[in-house]
Amino acid sequence: MRQLRQDGEPIAQAHLRHLNPFPNNLGEVLARYEQVVVPEMNLGQLATLIRAKYLVDARSYTQVAGTPFTAGQLAHTLRETIRGN
Repeated sequence: MRQLRQDGEPIAQAHLRHLNPFPNNLGEVLARYEQVVVPEMNLGQLATLIRAKYLVDARSYTQVAGTPFTAGQLAHTLRETIRGN
């Protein structure tokens, strides 16, 4: 995120600390953005819940390799999303 902001990319982030219930203002926050990317270290369950509850076109970015995303992997995916790829 830091590198993307330094490069001038229009990007924001939200970190969910709890999922049940979702934060009261999550729908309002998500509605402010044209694109929503949900990085997950599973098969995309959170993105599915967000799409169902808030009718947001949340793009799921998943990895099930047992290792965390690298900053470079995440930056690449987010940059591609911003550019419409």
